[in-house]
Amino acid sequence: MSIRPVLRFVGRLLLILAVAVTLPAVVAAIYGEWDAAGAFLSTALATGACGAVLALLGRGGGHLYRREGILIVVGGWALASLFGALPYLLTGTVSSPIDALFESASGFTTTGASILTDIEAAGRGILFWRSFTQWLGGMGIIVLFVALLPELGAGARFVYKLEVPGPTKETLHPRVRDTAAVLWRTYMLLTGAQVALLLLCGLDLYDATTHAFSTLSTGGFSPRAASAGAFSPLAQAVIIVFMVLAGINFSLYYRFLRHRGRRLWQDPEWRIYVTLILIFGLWVAGDLWVNGAYDGHGAGRALLDAVFQVVSILTTTGFATADFDRWPTLARGLLVALMFIGGCAGSTAGGLKIIRMVIGLKAALREARLIFSPSAVIAIFVGGKAVPESVVRSVMGIFILYFSTWGLATLLLTIGDFGLRTSATAAIVTLGNIGPGLEGVGPTQSFALFAGWQKLLMVLLMWLGRLEVYSIAALFTLAFWRR
Repeated sequence: MSIRPVLRFVGRLLLILAVAVTLPAVVAAIYGEWDAAGAFLSTALATGACGAVLALLGRGGGHLYRREGILIVVGGWALASLFGALPYLLTGTVSSPIDALFESASGFTTTGASILTDIEAAGRGILFWRSFTQWLGGMGIIVLFVALLPELGAGARFVYKLEVPGPTKETLHPRVRDTAAVLWRTYMLLTGAQVALLLLCGLDLYDATTHAFSTLSTGGFSPRAASAGAFSPLAQAVIIVFMVLAGINFSLYYRFLRHRGRRLWQDPEWRIYVTLILIFGLWVAGDLWVNGAYDGHGAGRALLDAVFQVVSILTTTGFATADFDRWPTLARGLLVALMFIGGCAGSTAGGLKIIRMVIGLKAALREARLIFSPSAVIAIFVGGKAVPESVVRSVMGIFILYFSTWGLATLLLTIGDFGLRTSATAAIVTLGNIGPGLEGVGPTQSFALFAGWQKLLMVLLMWLGRLEVYSIAALFTLAFWRR
């Protein structure tokens, strides 16, 4: 394994990040927050200087292979989170480096879990940065890197596959760089469309932009203490639509335009995704209405809040229009079930992904049939196509690692006399990049109650969830470090 290409490409990634940090500096200056603007410029200088040093140290050395690709992806995300934490410290928003890292990692991984207890007391510049980090991390900082820099060469395909979520990694063009560029253009187009519609709904440019950043990235950070509940039902409906769009495989948009929609209706994951939204939305709304949770508010408000929270949790966005921790037990249970599913592969959503659930269920049913027909050769089909056995093994492996990690993290988070609901949902919402959980980490609470080492554990969970376990798990194997 050669470390020089890793240093070179991670250094260039930090240079791109340094340029990105200047945008919240401009926003802070517009609102007269000159100290914050200086903090962002200092962060940009520090990030750019470190990136330049790393790029120089790695200049001209070595080819990019699988081990180097894994280190670039994991190292890139870790360093982005570390340098992204600097503005929180330099502006005085938080005083603890661990809290700053937690907030930064939660942003870049689009988790949306926060340690801030008084969000609106923070400056507009730093709150813009929170949402902007989610937008950068939503489509993927490595995918952005691939789109902007041609120097990766053949190694671009591997690092692209490491970051794009899902069991299979579809490329839309022969050159991976072109695929990455298409994905980012689609992402920016949808972001611009949502900003325009939110402006028409009465939001100012700041609120419209920050909430579009957090919606399309399925991140959920909001500069408002009431989250999306601060806006009109019409604005909430717009956010629902774009959360749904963000949870769809982005390659489907490309195919939709090229084939005039025919391919969209044929995609089995998309059909299941829409069906889940409809069934769970009506189910939760019905439970709220039957139990009188919305007496005096009307059936329309119950339906809107139910659909909003179902979409928000399924897409792992994490916005809230109501304190769903106060909802009836069945409604809360349905939302927790959705936390383990997530959106579609190839979207900005977190979680295990719907297609993995489908493959895993079919693999389990195949094993049940093999009990009485052991000599049968049974292929697994999804959407009329046979799923390669390598993909089936990968899906089953990630299930084992995912649920084992969640179980162990839950036990560790109970230390300190935290309740099981708090600990279990804190573990799944950080691992699934969702945001709010139940009880102590509910939509009106924060993650500030946990000890420092537990926050670091949840930072690791966020990275594991965003990179879908395998990339980071590989670093813990001895074989990875052997020549």
